[in-house]
Amino acid sequence: MIRCDCAVCRSTDPRDNRTRASIYLETPEGSYVVDTGTDFRTQCLRENIWQVDAVIMTHSHTDHVMGFDDLRRFAAPRGGRMPVYASAETMADLERVYEFAFKNPSPWPGYLKPEPHIVDGPFSLGATVVTPLTVPHGYSETYGYLFVREGRKLLAYLSDCSAVPDEIARQIEGVNLLVIDVLRAKPHPTHLSIAQALEVAQRVRPGRTLFTHICHELPQRAESDLPPHTGLAYDGLKIELAP
Repeated sequence: MIRCDCAVCRSTDPRDNRTRASIYLETPEGSYVVDTGTDFRTQCLRENIWQVDAVIMTHSHTDHVMGFDDLRRFAAPRGGRMPVYASAETMADLERVYEFAFKNPSPWPGYLKPEPHIVDGPFSLGATVVTPLTVPHGYSETYGYLFVREGRKLLAYLSDCSAVPDEIARQIEGVNLLVIDVLRAKPHPTHLSIAQALEVAQRVRPGRTLFTHICHELPQRAESDLPPHTGLAYDGLKIELAP
């Protein structure tokens, strides 16, 4: 964190050096990114990412959308076209912030030309069925997503939430991997605490749980205090989820 001298911000453990929450998905049919935060360009360069076939947005807070224009490099081979999947509210915010791309796309090569897809139910990306999961985020709502292939619940991604309703927990029950918002140990009005996320995991009963969207009050070494099959996600973490 800027202007912070705490133990985590001074940590020599590279896993404590965190950028904004996002995931990159590779499938046999294509590669997709969930959210394009402020650090999107840095993350792509660090991980040597060369292909993004579509972007999926959870919500329009700045830490999740302010790298959106850097999608132009991935869209260039398709003449600038980039499928964008988001709720109607999030899409409206994207169209307002990036009006130059949505409303007045440049005729010149190399510029981003988003293709909006309003998400109000399950949709498919190749053989992957993606289902939006509406969760509270303080006084607002965001989308999480469930990713299913060949009938198997592979991943539930809930990056920003302050609670997980029972109907959502039932919908993702038994998922292979639950990636869920945990800001810190103490309660917070718009994010889950460790105790709250563990309670969600008890209801969902995933094969494995990883915490994301972690702030500097939670060091990576705290992972040793967590239950089995539960951990802290970190930048550059790679996981294979076979159907």
